[in-house]
Amino acid sequence: MTDHAVELPVDGAPRAWVRRPHGYWGGVSRRLSRDPTTLVCALILTTVVLAALLAPYLDLADPYRTSVIYRLKPPGTPGHLLGTDELGRDLLARLIYGGRLSLLMGFVPVLIATLVGAVLGILAGYFGGLVNAAIMRTMDVFYAFPSILLAVAISGVLGGGVMNGLFSLTLIFIPSIARVSESITMGVRTQDFVDAARVTGAYPHQILLSHILKNVIGQILVFSSSLISISIVVAAGLSFLGLGVAPPQAEWGLMLSTLRPTIYVAPLNAILPGIMIFITSMCFNLMSDGLRNAMDVKG
Repeated sequence: MTDHAVELPVDGAPRAWVRRPHGYWGGVSRRLSRDPTTLVCALILTTVVLAALLAPYLDLADPYRTSVIYRLKPPGTPGHLLGTDELGRDLLARLIYGGRLSLLMGFVPVLIATLVGAVLGILAGYFGGLVNAAIMRTMDVFYAFPSILLAVAISGVLGGGVMNGLFSLTLIFIPSIARVSESITMGVRTQDFVDAARVTGAYPHQILLSHILKNVIGQILVFSSSLISISIVVAAGLSFLGLGVAPPQAEWGLMLSTLRPTIYVAPLNAILPGIMIFITSMCFNLMSDGLRNAMDVKG
C-alpha cells in the first residue's frame, strides 16, 4: 500500500513528517502518474477522442464534399492540411470524423461484452458444478473458431452495417471475458473473507455483490481494456473487406480500403488511415499494460 507524508506533532517534539496510508486506488493513481509511457498514451488518446467528439464544432471542411479538381492533393495543400482522397474529400476532416465510428466500434462491443461476459464468468466461477459446466462449455463452442474468422462469418451472414458489425464484435469478445472472469472468481471464492461471509449466513447475492465483485472487477476491467485495440483493428478489417461500415461514411478501415488503389500515386494519402489505426490501437495496448502494472501491488 502506498502512502503520503503529513506533517504531524510527535510526542511534543517539533513537527515531523509522518506517513499516512494513501489507499489502494490512491496508490494506483500515484504509480500511473509516474509512468511516462502511460501518460503520453493517455494524452494522445484524449486528443483523439476529444477531436472525434467535438468534430462538428471544429473548423473543418465538409468530410463528404467531393471535388474532381482536388483529387489526391498532397499533404500541405492550401485548405487541405493532410491532402485529399480519391474523390477530392478533405482527409483531415474525414480522419477526425472517421474516428467517431472507429472509436465507437472499439468501445461499445467491449463494453457490452464486459457486462455480459463478467456476469456469466462470475456466476460460473462462484457456483461451480452444473452452472459452471453449462456456461463454460457454451463459451468453449466459440473457441472452436478463430475470433477474426468468426467475426467475418457473422458479418457475412448478417450483412454489412454498423449494427451488425457491433453485434459480431460483441459476440467474439464475450467468451474470452467470461473465461477470465471465471478464473479470477474461482481464486477469490476460496479466500477466508468469503468463507466468513458464508458462515455468518450471508445470501449468495450478498456475497457476490459485497465480496466477490469488488475484488474481481479491477482485473476484469484491465483485461477488457486490452481488447479495445483489438476491437478497433478487427472493425477496421471488416470495413476493409466490405463487411462493416458502408460508403460514404467516414471510418478508418473503409478509408484504407478506398484509398488502396492510390498507393502508387499518392502513398502518403493512402497510409494516413492506417497510421491512425496503428497509433490508436498501440496507445490502448500500452495504457492497458500501464494500468495492469499500476494495479499489481506485489510488482
